[in-house]
Amino acid sequence: MKAPIVAAILVSFFLVHRASAHRLDEYLQATTIDIGKSRLVLEIRLTPGVDVFSKVMARIDTNRDRLISEAEQRDYSDEVLHDLSLSIDGKQLPLRLTSLTFPKIEQMKEGLGEIVFDYEAPVPSGIERRKILFENHHQNAISVYLANCLFPKDPDIRITAQNRNYEQTVYRVDYTQAIAPATAIASSSGSSVRNWLIADAIILLPSLAILWQRRRRVIQKDTAGVRPNAI
Repeated sequence: MKAPIVAAILVSFFLVHRASAHRLDEYLQATTIDIGKSRLVLEIRLTPGVDVFSKVMARIDTNRDRLISEAEQRDYSDEVLHDLSLSIDGKQLPLRLTSLTFPKIEQMKEGLGEIVFDYEAPVPSGIERRKILFENHHQNAISVYLANCLFPKDPDIRITAQNRNYEQTVYRVDYTQAIAPATAIASSSGSSVRNWLIADAIILLPSLAILWQRRRRVIQKDTAGVRPNAI
């Protein structure tokens, strides 16, 4: 069995096991991070237990009509985002909401419904060894947290270390990424320029040949009727 499959199975088992075992008086917040060279993708699954459902709903259903409107969904995603922090190599990254899913209220009342938020952040170019720091402090008083990263899809990226505090509100990931040497980039750039010049020359040569032939015919025609000067 390949390493990515094994990693995916372990992560899924870890999250499902902890989700099924959480107490009724807890708000479970499970985060996974997908690491890429140009962006990070976060998925946060929030599952309120039966005993804390009313507290969670009070933050979502702000007009108290026992419905969750699209505006309230957006407002709550912004509230969660405000309590998150993501940085790489010490630089804060701006998170952007890409999708959200809310379950039926009946499911949430039974402790089964999951709220799902997907966020993404651009990753600036950097060095070979990189460090990610993620923090989640949303509704600390009633919440338990899980944090993990997915096995990288890019073969050039390798996770080297993971560290969490006891509550898992703070999660650190160290990883390495392959970077093309500057000489290779310069060589590739120079090669591209040469290729363009050669391509242009190939395109221009026929036109230049036609112009040369026409010029030669004009010269020959002009000189054909001219007699040499007498001495």
